[in-house]
Amino acid sequence: MFPPTLVTLAMLHIQRTSAAVIVTGLGCLALVAFLLAEMQLPAAVAKVIASSGFLAVAIISGAPGTGYGRLVLAGLALSFLGDAFLIGESQPAFLAGLAAFLFAHVAYVAAFAVNGLDVRWMAGAALPVIGISLAVSSWLAPHIPPELVVAVRLYTAVISAMVVAAFGTRGRGGSLLILAGALLFFFSDLSVAALRLVEADFPTYVWGLPLYYAGQLCLALSVARSRSR
Repeated sequence: MFPPTLVTLAMLHIQRTSAAVIVTGLGCLALVAFLLAEMQLPAAVAKVIASSGFLAVAIISGAPGTGYGRLVLAGLALSFLGDAFLIGESQPAFLAGLAAFLFAHVAYVAAFAVNGLDVRWMAGAALPVIGISLAVSSWLAPHIPPELVVAVRLYTAVISAMVVAAFGTRGRGGSLLILAGALLFFFSDLSVAALRLVEADFPTYVWGLPLYYAGQLCLALSVARSRSR
């Protein structure tokens, strides 16, 4: 039998984590709904709330207590900044958001390295990931303004490296949440590219935003698994 105090603390931790996850999920749903209704100010508020939720999940899960957790928390904080920048519609805001997310992926790569990397798993993942990235780059190429070409290519390379590193840490026994989070983040970026660069008629954020927030929650929750190891 566990001491009552430990059981109480564990239940409190689960309740707080669940509440933060729910806040993120509801914020994401509200964000999509407000964007569809073209209500920009409520959408901005919903985005800040949803992004605050995944930060809270990481902190509640003990991110400040481990090297891996601190790096993931840094990635989440940079993602929060990226979300804030992308509320704007201007090209400078887009570039600022791109830079914030680029450094977020660098933080995630560092976190995965701290968690341990299996070179064989990374080599096995590299070919399909690079293939997808090249296909996406070819699709985007005719739509990228000349002044954004270098930034977009650099970002594509860094997020691809993040996914490969996620496979690598999985090969060393890393949580499946890490791999799921990296893949969800990777594919959610396709919606941003389609919306901001290709200017697709369909509102791709309808599927892109849920993928993005699910991915960030997976990475935030992986902090607890890292602590348990």
